[in-house]
Amino acid sequence: MPKTIQRDFNITLRNPKGKQEEFVECTAKRIMLRAGRRFGKTVAAGIRSSKRFLAGRRQLYAAPTIEQVETFWYEVCKALAEPIQAGILKKNETEHIIEFPGTKLRIKAKTAWNANTLRGDYADDLILDEFQLMNEDAWSVVGAPMLLDNDGDAVFIYTPPSLHSQGVSKARDPLHAAKMFKKAKEDTTGRWQTFHFTSFDNPHISAEALEEISKDMSRVAYRLEILAEDIDEAWRGLIYSSFKDGCIRPRFQIPKEWLIYVGHDFGGANPAAMFYAQDPGTGYFYAFHEYLPGSGLSTYEHVRRFKEITEGYNVIKCAGGAKLQEDEIRQGYTAHGWNIQAPKIEKVKPGIDKVFALHELNKIIVFEDLYNYLFEKANYSWKLDEHNIPMGDIEDKAKYHLMDAERYILSDFTPETVVSVGIRVSRIGDRHG
Repeated sequence: MPKTIQRDFNITLRNPKGKQEEFVECTAKRIMLRAGRRFGKTVAAGIRSSKRFLAGRRQLYAAPTIEQVETFWYEVCKALAEPIQAGILKKNETEHIIEFPGTKLRIKAKTAWNANTLRGDYADDLILDEFQLMNEDAWSVVGAPMLLDNDGDAVFIYTPPSLHSQGVSKARDPLHAAKMFKKAKEDTTGRWQTFHFTSFDNPHISAEALEEISKDMSRVAYRLEILAEDIDEAWRGLIYSSFKDGCIRPRFQIPKEWLIYVGHDFGGANPAAMFYAQDPGTGYFYAFHEYLPGSGLSTYEHVRRFKEITEGYNVIKCAGGAKLQEDEIRQGYTAHGWNIQAPKIEKVKPGIDKVFALHELNKIIVFEDLYNYLFEKANYSWKLDEHNIPMGDIEDKAKYHLMDAERYILSDFTPETVVSVGIRVSRIGDRHG
């Protein structure tokens, strides 16, 4: 009778340190990990995934960048090196797959940033890393359904997004991960578990090194990327603290009799515009369209798009740009049939005061799908001194194009008297022909 030969293999798992272990060993069906840069969240994900794979669970890891995928891949390959070398496990470097031949048990790592790039797989454990940079449909359209057959588990890992991440983010709502975390934190069923770790919670990184890195970061970026604080927790220097969530409303069709006001921020690379409709009955302003087309369009093409957005409406006034320095740009738009006037209040702080007061009176209503506007509004902050006291300058001011566009047009209005447009039409200025 033939003998069965058994061999033991060493599995080289890192020992998760401190708070990493809480995450690695968590058994909740849905886990959200919010962590600062260099905490080691992707390494912890690799440890967790390796352990659960060896327990007989099929693993799928997805991240929007190949750098994150490679970090995870290195971790699982190192942990499973001996059985891979012995041929017990099969490794495909090109596809980033480790599997037990002849079974459906495997670990796969892939780049994904939306529903289409995540399709075509299933798992017992799904890990979405850098979730804040993914489009929301990666989870809602593909991720959640793929776990149904196996009653699978999901892990969402993210670092609070800053303006620096906007260029690479595929999210419609840049704050979707933060909103999910907040909702998950309120769960009392045990299905959800949330973790919040700062960069300082990684025992392998010295506090001195982190402090040195932090010297080159703004205080806002430090609180987001090192302390991993979501926006609503971080903001002592928030400029528009008077803006309330209750003023964010579902979209509806703007009535044709409402009057349209448009604010413009010029720039060849980052032109921007905000479109507002004023309710004649209440005087309230409804932000209904944000315009951030990027570079490459001519003045003619911009004007064509502006007219499409406002077709059938009465545009009362458009304003934007510096009074003297950008008058030539305004003339160019006027020549193409879109009359943009210089703002009545050009200085930043007085203009901010006007918009702040309108928010205090809840007279600016914002459609909930204006994600870029809401993201800028939630990030727009004063620089803070060493005592976290707001200073007089705006943090990264040049990046807030929609905030500038809004200020240029709404600073025309005196908040205490904005109750009806009946006395304002003649004061506001020329209409478009």
